[in-house]
Amino acid sequence: MQKASRENEQLIEEYFNYLRIERGLSVNTCRSYRRDLHKFLEYVEQNNKNILTCNTSVLLDFVICYKELGHSAKSIARYTAALRGFYNYLVQEDKRSDDPTIYLNAPKMEQSLPDVLAENILNKAMIGSADQNHLDIRDKAIVEILYSCGLRVSEVIKISLNDISFDLGYLRCKGKGDKERIVPVGELALAVLGEYINRSRQMILAQNKKPRAEDRNTLFLNSKGRPLSRQAIWQILKKWAKKQGLGNNVYPHLLRHSFATHLLENGADLRSVQEMLGHADISTTQIYTHLSKKRLLEVFRKAHPRAK
Repeated sequence: MQKASRENEQLIEEYFNYLRIERGLSVNTCRSYRRDLHKFLEYVEQNNKNILTCNTSVLLDFVICYKELGHSAKSIARYTAALRGFYNYLVQEDKRSDDPTIYLNAPKMEQSLPDVLAENILNKAMIGSADQNHLDIRDKAIVEILYSCGLRVSEVIKISLNDISFDLGYLRCKGKGDKERIVPVGELALAVLGEYINRSRQMILAQNKKPRAEDRNTLFLNSKGRPLSRQAIWQILKKWAKKQGLGNNVYPHLLRHSFATHLLENGADLRSVQEMLGHADISTTQIYTHLSKKRLLEVFRKAHPRAK
């Protein structure tokens, strides 16, 4: 039982790191999720179950148990949200083939709109990025890809040199479940990417005295010439944002949110944005349709015959 406990604890810690690094959630929010998941872990192990094998009925029993103990509807909804996020992550990472939370119902939580950076502020920061050394050029290329293509961190670290087509202006990436998709890359991003590959990447790779095939093929490398980790991307973005005066609250998914929102605000259709983001369900993409009142008024004035 102790071995199972260590394995389950490790899974929760890996999920905690994922929330902090890739999703950019605050430390306090992550701690809340971890606290709720540890309550579930205690319940699972008390009933001689394992996180990776327990089914929907175990999760339902857990929720009912805490409801009978007098926990509020808000707390139950939070537990359910924590379980859904956790098992979605396990499926995404191929640690489970099924999602036992699919039939798990709870009081609905109000869905908050994603944070985004204003288009003019972000463009100004991108232009203001100074090329000082090989790592700075690499960092600028990473930021360009995060924003210009709307990629997840897990997708960025998997990009290989063969995934990029400079002639056609696209890159191939592997999303959730290793599902491949083609994403357009703008001219500005291609120019920055080309500068990194032609000017900096070989110098960075040279720091690796015994490069493997993976090191030679992976697009973005760390200072030692090896593939970057999720955490390294998060740190690079934090450092870049601080240099550009964007503050400390910039994280990779914020650029993905900004990518989708700016596309829609400038006239892109929802289906195209869904495809570029790699969303299986368009309802996930619809959260980005929170256009400003100013934008809606502009559309109305241009499109309606009685608006003028």
